[in-house]
Amino acid sequence: MYRALFLAGDSGPAQATRLYVHHRVSLAQAIPVSYESRILQIAGVREVTIWQWFGGTYRDARNQNNFFARYGVDPKRIFDIRSELEMPPDQKAAFQQMRTGCIVDEQLAKKFGWKVGDRISLIGDIFPVTLDLTLVGIYHDPDEGQVLLFNDAYLRELIRSTGKADQAGAYVIQADTPGDVDVVANAVDQAFANSPAPTKTETEHAYALGFVSFLGNLKLFLLAITGAVTFTIMLVSANAVSMSVRERTREVGILKALGFTREMVLGLILGEAVSITIMGGAFGTLIADLLCAFVRHNGPTFIDALQKLNVTSGVLALSLMTATLVGTISGLVPAWRSSGTSILDALRFVD
Repeated sequence: MYRALFLAGDSGPAQATRLYVHHRVSLAQAIPVSYESRILQIAGVREVTIWQWFGGTYRDARNQNNFFARYGVDPKRIFDIRSELEMPPDQKAAFQQMRTGCIVDEQLAKKFGWKVGDRISLIGDIFPVTLDLTLVGIYHDPDEGQVLLFNDAYLRELIRSTGKADQAGAYVIQADTPGDVDVVANAVDQAFANSPAPTKTETEHAYALGFVSFLGNLKLFLLAITGAVTFTIMLVSANAVSMSVRERTREVGILKALGFTREMVLGLILGEAVSITIMGGAFGTLIADLLCAFVRHNGPTFIDALQKLNVTSGVLALSLMTATLVGTISGLVPAWRSSGTSILDALRFVD
């Protein structure tokens, strides 16, 4: 989880030149729609589009399976910015021409059984309006984000009387080259630094983590939980090894009587402890991989980091190394004591 959220980074070349602009304080804070034209004038910016989170309810809000991401965009610009999206030209043209049209990822269409021409109604919560949309296209997204995109101009018309029509949730920027990303990010934030709505410009991966940050300081939570669990496992393992060695004290005495040295006995006990913990670590990693697959298929699909959640070779190696360390530390003291027991004391030991 820690690797997927904080170390994986962007998943492809398209993401490497993409930036997200939102309010510096929080993703929940809006920024003016007038920022779009000013952003487009900044050197290094190839294209920009609004990226408006709608939220709302589809069907029954109590059923979490009905939840998916819904964003308002500029249909004429989104495909230049999200160039990895693939869709038939006629469907793309329909989305650009039909104000109430929407498009969805093929995975999302398959989940709900949607097909082109279906009507989709979204009841707003952030915005007190209902979007009556027509599905005009189904696109392929390599990241399988399962996102519905609709024409933001349609939303602006509906909320004009609410006073929110001049506000936007975020903007997506397509930079000219990866080398322009840092320059553009700094230039955008400096342009609005002294405005009533200062901005924060960041990569797509960091933007997605902004949604996760609503849960709190996940870095601290993950490190604290894993640290506590590892320490607890070490205590349990040490107790198990101690009990096992104590029950076989007479066997240690027999081994020594047969000529086994203290070093050999120490190695046997430590080797057993490490072998058991490595097997436990391998089994735990297998269970973790199954849990990762479950989260990828059932978690929030619009959070890109969760779609990268899997047990990589690096994670596997780190897990087995940790298991080895736990076994070594847990078995060291019992093994040292047992190997130092004299033959006479070991043979006359009664549990």
